[in-house]
Amino acid sequence: MSIVTIIAVFFVVWWVTFVALANIGVKTQAEAGEIVPGTPAGAPHKTRIGRNVLWTTLVSAIIVAFIYWIITYSGLTLDDYPFMPDFKDYK
Repeated sequence: MSIVTIIAVFFVVWWVTFVALANIGVKTQAEAGEIVPGTPAGAPHKTRIGRNVLWTTLVSAIIVAFIYWIITYSGLTLDDYPFMPDFKDYK
């Protein structure tokens, strides 16, 4: 895997992980009992974006390292996965 491929995979995995982890541990304003006028009750009480970015980066790095290991060292290739047969030659 080239460094460009690793960066591209990390970018995609980072955003997917960020979306997945963004709402974990978030307390709404309604749950905190402090609703700011003009905001919905379901808005976050404290966003903690720095903590979310840190956790996302750590989890993404582990996932990308696992993907790198699979592609580089495990010996798995696309030939190991069954794909649908090509039916264009059938009449």
